[in-house]
Amino acid sequence: MPNATLNGLNFHFERAGDGPPLLFISGTGGDLRVQPNVFASPLAKAFDLVAYDQRGLGRTDKPDVPYSMAQYADDAAALLDHVGWDNVAVIGVSFGGMVAQELVLRHPRRVKRLVLACTSPGGEGGASYPFHEIEHLTGTDRARFLMPISDTRRDAAWAAANPEDYERFVELAAADPFAGEPGRAEGAHRQLEARAKHDTWDRLDQIACPVLIAAGRYDGIALPATQEKMAARIPGAELRWYEGGHLFMLQDRAAYREIGAFLAG
Repeated sequence: MPNATLNGLNFHFERAGDGPPLLFISGTGGDLRVQPNVFASPLAKAFDLVAYDQRGLGRTDKPDVPYSMAQYADDAAALLDHVGWDNVAVIGVSFGGMVAQELVLRHPRRVKRLVLACTSPGGEGGASYPFHEIEHLTGTDRARFLMPISDTRRDAAWAAANPEDYERFVELAAADPFAGEPGRAEGAHRQLEARAKHDTWDRLDQIACPVLIAAGRYDGIALPATQEKMAARIPGAELRWYEGGHLFMLQDRAAYREIGAFLAG
């Protein structure tokens, strides 16, 4: 698996597929070892796809020092330099969408087309759910707490009516095979610190490339009202709704198809 030294840290990244270049930026806690990942999606068949473990995560270095959203964006730009890409399509999912906002604002010439999926701008535009406030929750406790937030349809009444599905979803969400790795908890904490300070709201009107905002109708993490504000703030941005919650890309088959078509231009 390829590695690159970027901004003084050793980054793990992967590349696969054929087609136009596409940079994928993952969400909170993203780790390419967790399967299935984006390389199992239709994007890997339609694009020359690059994805990576962000600082503090997966097989990338995890220094226990404060991180900033600007650093995350500069890491992405440095990875583009490393693979030799100048101007490419970018998709950022959840926290990755926050990084993608910083990327296009700090390095505008690098982003050709942009998809912001289930994410938020922060500030007066609205923030995504404050994960830093529930950092003490782990395993099944965290999974049960977030279930009705990640998808607002999966409330207590749904859980009571669908006990087998509920327990299966909890088991999947609670799984963390790398929980005991050295530096993992520290890196995850530093990511949440940076996430809590994310705010691009006052700068969103500077984005000049084509933008698609993709959102789940039942997302309680990146709220629907926030998606509407973000779409109104970014010049020419298109907002599309999908049948699902925060994981709508896995829940609505139309999502990957339409997102892929937008990214391909």
